[in-house]
Amino acid sequence: MASTADLYDEHGEDLQSCSLQLRHHGAHLVFEGVVSTVRCHRDNALVKAALAEPGHGKVLVVDGGGSLESALMGDLIAASAVRNGWAGVVIHGAVRDVAALRELPLGVLALGSNPRKSAKDGIGERDVTVSFGGVDFVPGRQLWADEDGILVTCS
Repeated sequence: MASTADLYDEHGEDLQSCSLQLRHHGAHLVFEGVVSTVRCHRDNALVKAALAEPGHGKVLVVDGGGSLESALMGDLIAASAVRNGWAGVVIHGAVRDVAALRELPLGVLALGSNPRKSAKDGIGERDVTVSFGGVDFVPGRQLWADEDGILVTCS
């Protein structure tokens, strides 16, 4: 994969650049894939369900509203993502089990971490447009991530 900086230099305004400064937690610092989404708040049941399905190299983008009050993914759900062929997970919220996440062959970007579990009620939405960091993450668009940041196609 070309670096996000090189991709932006080549394609410019055809790409959206996420201004939110997320932290890498997975073993893969560089990843790309087609966007799938979940919107939830302190409830990770939809995240768990999505990552338990075949990923086919996709990237799950989770809009947790920026909450750091509880984790939306930990090592068990991330291991499920690896088994099911997901390329990465981008979380506008928190993760947990960060030492274990570092060992998994998965791209993981999140705002931060919190050991607190989230609810499991299934409240939220799947495969809807979510927006944060100045980017509209639309299911089906392409996402690239590396140590410089995240880029997403505009259409």
